[in-house]
Amino acid sequence: MTGIAAWSVGGRRLAAWIGAFGAILGSALGIVAAAPVLLGGAPASLRLPWSLPLASFSIAIDPLSAFFLLPTFGLSALTAVYAAGTMESSADGRSSVGSWLWLNLLTASMAMVIASRNGVLFLVAWEFMTIASYFLVTTHDQRAEVRRAGRIYLIAAHVGTAFLLVLFLLLGTHGTLDFDQFGTPGSRAAADAIFLLAVCGFGVKAGFMPLHIWLPEAHPAAPAHVSALMSGVMIKLGIYGLLRTLSFLGEPPTWWGWLLVCVGLASGVLGVLYALAQHELKRLLAYHSIENIGIIAMGIGLGLIGVSRQSAFLAAFGFGAALLHVQNHAIFKALLFLGAGAVIRGAGTGEIEHLGGLWKRMPWTGATFLVGAVAISGLPPLNGFVSEFLLFLGAFRAVAAPALPVSIAGVALIAGLALIGGLAAACFAKAFGIVFLGEPRSSEAREAHEVSTPCRASMLVLAGACVAIGLGSPWILPALARVVPAVAVLPQGGSEMELLAARPALIGVTLVAGTFLAFVLGLIGLRRALLAGRPVRSAVTWDCGYARPTSRMQYTASSFAQPILDLFAPMLGTRVSFEKPMGLFPRKASLETTTPDSFRERIFRPIFGEMDRVLSRFRRIQEGRVQVYVLYIAVTLLALLAFQFARNP
Repeated sequence: MTGIAAWSVGGRRLAAWIGAFGAILGSALGIVAAAPVLLGGAPASLRLPWSLPLASFSIAIDPLSAFFLLPTFGLSALTAVYAAGTMESSADGRSSVGSWLWLNLLTASMAMVIASRNGVLFLVAWEFMTIASYFLVTTHDQRAEVRRAGRIYLIAAHVGTAFLLVLFLLLGTHGTLDFDQFGTPGSRAAADAIFLLAVCGFGVKAGFMPLHIWLPEAHPAAPAHVSALMSGVMIKLGIYGLLRTLSFLGEPPTWWGWLLVCVGLASGVLGVLYALAQHELKRLLAYHSIENIGIIAMGIGLGLIGVSRQSAFLAAFGFGAALLHVQNHAIFKALLFLGAGAVIRGAGTGEIEHLGGLWKRMPWTGATFLVGAVAISGLPPLNGFVSEFLLFLGAFRAVAAPALPVSIAGVALIAGLALIGGLAAACFAKAFGIVFLGEPRSSEAREAHEVSTPCRASMLVLAGACVAIGLGSPWILPALARVVPAVAVLPQGGSEMELLAARPALIGVTLVAGTFLAFVLGLIGLRRALLAGRPVRSAVTWDCGYARPTSRMQYTASSFAQPILDLFAPMLGTRVSFEKPMGLFPRKASLETTTPDSFRERIFRPIFGEMDRVLSRFRRIQEGRVQVYVLYIAVTLLALLAFQFARNP
């Protein structure tokens, strides 16, 4: 209702605060309802009749739903505050006013997807979520690239929905689509088909490789707070749908786990490589969403292997790591997207090559972005480290398993996680270093300014959450253990004992990392105390004998990433344009790298191009005259009558 009210008032400022108030109030009420269930309270449910075929208005909050509802409501409130602080708009301000309706509708539809306990209700809420996010992505639809990104997203989303429609029809074999009436499929072939449909249908929304093509297009086009909400929460509903479907299918075969491990490895490694090759900040972050979805898929795959091999430890640590990474990625990725939005708003561009030196001009944004960069790189003591640490523990246990396939999976996970972590650290060293350190590379960067107080407050809360979960991880494990049984029945008992086995190791890591953090903060405080009241001069760093250093002497994003990208050149297909410096006093030299998405260019573009060529032949039947369309209807009716007469003469 507040979204409609914000859309109705017309004024940007009043609409912003009405929309933000509605989002915060609704999110607070949702958290109050979900938190007790996650903390051990009884699940809540509501069922009402609905006149649609196979439908009932059946909703419930169990531990799995509560686990996904908390980041949904938390990020919805924070992104609403951020949006109110930026008040992004088109020239006439209408796009900002109308976006509040879609932003609140997106939150409500995501919550309904998570709480739905009927297939029809789930699909209706899923469609509302798609439509609301489409209008948010195309907020600035006066730009051609934004309209193109919106079309790609809408097509991809509905292709995924087509898979989900078939999935629910196969599950609803008892004449109802209520989740509590879904029985275990009668045959292994049916279960396999449902699993593959879930991977494809929900994988489109989650961004599994190669179903990811909408992500790198939609995020650069969308406003920053929309990207934060979509990447932090909406793509995770693909993971939620996959986990919920797994709870219907009974004991999985081992190949299900292997499939998700392979999908996760491909998404994680290729996602971070494509991110490293990007020069636009939000596109870089979009590919990192694919990378982290890959890590989550690897955890789910390990959990499925554990269930199929009757290993409670592997199942608990696989599913537990995946679920915790869902929460962690929601926090640090939302923080990074909000930071990227602050950079674009403060400096006027998100092109990494045109930035530099923003730490001095945007210290709050720089500090919070650094926290997010450390967290997404999986470094202690922040939250990204914890979930990856749990997955490493499970992978090392898998290596020691007597079954060779399980050991191979463990080795693949360890190698993949190590490679992903190293590449992610290199990527964010590039992103943070080029954007915030050094000297400005353009007039826009030299004139950059800090964003408003509501924007800084949203980023500070998320940065604090990264630190709090990292340091408080040993005490989060019991709540996490209550969620795992909602996904799969673990062999040899429950999950709490297995997950709590990681507590001593986490306590040790937390103490060491916390001590180091306190030591660093102490040194910073000591330095400030010693310099208090004393004159401090600023000067350029040693310039290697150059009398007049300029920003052109700094590393660019392309040159920073080139040595790593060269190692993976056959896989990425990076195109390099290099103009070498010539002579004793060269006037110019340049290096430019371009890495197109191979899946988009080599698979989807040819397929859709051929479809467009074939379907364009049918345009001639669109005459544009009502009389012709009436003729089509009459011919169709005559054909149906003839068919009926042939069946019953």
